[in-house]
Amino acid sequence: MLEATRREANELYVLFSLLGHGTLPAGNAEGENAAEFPVAMVVRQEHNGPRRYILEGDEVRIEGTDGTRRFPREDFRAAAEWLLQTANSSSEPEFDISELEGFLDALCIYDMEAQTNDRTDLHLALWSTDAPLMGLRIQSRQGGFPLIDGGRAANLKFEQTGIRFSAPAIHKINWSDDPENVAEVARRILYMQGLGAQFRYADVADKVFKSNLLLVDTNLPRVLATMLMALHLDGTARVDELTTLVEEKNPLKLKDELVTKHGFYRHKLRQLLLAAAYGMRPTVTWNGRAGAVDGWILTDRQGGLQLYGRTNEQAFADWLFTHTRLEKGSPEGDKYGLLERENGAYYLKLNLKITLTRK
Repeated sequence: MLEATRREANELYVLFSLLGHGTLPAGNAEGENAAEFPVAMVVRQEHNGPRRYILEGDEVRIEGTDGTRRFPREDFRAAAEWLLQTANSSSEPEFDISELEGFLDALCIYDMEAQTNDRTDLHLALWSTDAPLMGLRIQSRQGGFPLIDGGRAANLKFEQTGIRFSAPAIHKINWSDDPENVAEVARRILYMQGLGAQFRYADVADKVFKSNLLLVDTNLPRVLATMLMALHLDGTARVDELTTLVEEKNPLKLKDELVTKHGFYRHKLRQLLLAAAYGMRPTVTWNGRAGAVDGWILTDRQGGLQLYGRTNEQAFADWLFTHTRLEKGSPEGDKYGLLERENGAYYLKLNLKITLTRK
């Protein structure tokens, strides 16, 4: 029996849909289709090297190291429709796709996920095979795909001041019979604040991630710190709603004109989201330059595809701003939420994890 994960099935669905239908809509800021582009060629990294899928009339010409072959585009449309129906009718994380095994063998597709090291899933040429290739990632709008995937490197440090706790008191504050319970983080903060403790942003725990954030803006970590504290204490999670809260608190003490008319905080958050969408990660040094990822192909449950990226970057930034949220990761796994001593001072770490909202 041949099984596929939802991620694998989604990749195959996008490939087959592009080849079968030959068009790709671009999305606007509201998530609606704004324009439709003709697909000329798809390049995918297969087990034996790159393979070019070239659309020619009612056929797809496939070129690779294993020769040249042709298939009717109708075959790809039928395979895409079957994958969509099968995925939607199953509630399991993996499901049987044995019915497609013969078609995959004929195409010499043995890896259901593209084998790349640059985070792209395929490359696309629109209008003409001579057009510049765009490196694209494939994402489903049904899952909370992480833009910034937490981890210990994505922790921000808050210095605790206002009161000095004894060692037994700190042990009592940190103790929990359920270390994975994210609600314990807010409980600790509120308990300490009730006793007179104060928390102020101090630093980013990881030097690489700190440098990446400073490259977007030198004050960005302080803005994110305000958002993280609101996430745990107020329960606000959506990036656009958290940004409104940041504007009200104005942690950088900016002039009102810069906040309201110029939209300073909103602009900086959009820049961060774009950087993450194009591949900036907490643990990898980022220099701000364009990488291999030029954009995303988003899929929905009805099988619709949408293109977002450098071709319509403003719409991409606006869409990300209203379709992302902060998540509370595992306190034990990501090592945050405890009062810890470091160089004679006490700090509390909060973890930054940004994901797509679920449609």
